[in-house]
Amino acid sequence: MISSTVLPFTLEPSWQAVLQDELAKPYLLELATFIEKEYAKGIPPIYPPREHIFNAFLQTPFHQVKVLVIGQDPYHGAGQAHGLSFSVPEGIRQPPSLVNIFKELQSDLNIVPPTHGSLLKWAKQGVMLLNATLTVSQGEPMSHHGRGWEKFTDAVVQKLVNRENPLAFVLWGKSAQDKCRFLREACTPTRHLVLTAAHPSPFSAHHGFFGCRHFSKINEFLIKNGETPIDWAL
Repeated sequence: MISSTVLPFTLEPSWQAVLQDELAKPYLLELATFIEKEYAKGIPPIYPPREHIFNAFLQTPFHQVKVLVIGQDPYHGAGQAHGLSFSVPEGIRQPPSLVNIFKELQSDLNIVPPTHGSLLKWAKQGVMLLNATLTVSQGEPMSHHGRGWEKFTDAVVQKLVNRENPLAFVLWGKSAQDKCRFLREACTPTRHLVLTAAHPSPFSAHHGFFGCRHFSKINEFLIKNGETPIDWAL
């Protein structure tokens, strides 16, 4: 068992400081114990690899976040998940939702879709790619839902809402919108930007995702607030 006097997870230093109190809560100790047991079993494999669970935090420190993109849970196929929502490592085939994201990007900003699916370049520019649930069992979507990750990522979102520097919240699909349903009331027009659209999945992309122009809207918002816009080209 994990001692209650030891924080169960280690994050990038700025996030570790901001979330210090949250990390000490009992539910995260229980979650860490569950995760350790799941990785130790090995069957089915757990994704992403252990060292990539908190990749979104590592790549985008707290004070560098300009955009928050909320996903649901990691890809559950071998080699796909690397701790960034919607992203896959280079060399892995682009999932259908990511293909549609690139189609909208081309329609919006005339950026030719990349040959790979890694969004690491976005993350390093301040686009935090955060899943609501940070781990999953192979072939079992939502298998780690309800274990505590959602409560933890709720706290992450709240810390960003409370931050003084303005940022854009990108909510694609009902799951992300339900998770962040409080944002409309919390974010005034002079502060954060909240963008909603259908999920980029092939099942829903034609019902409000295509044509949303979120990429250009984000950059307009960032420029208006004195921030460097995102170079969306990959």
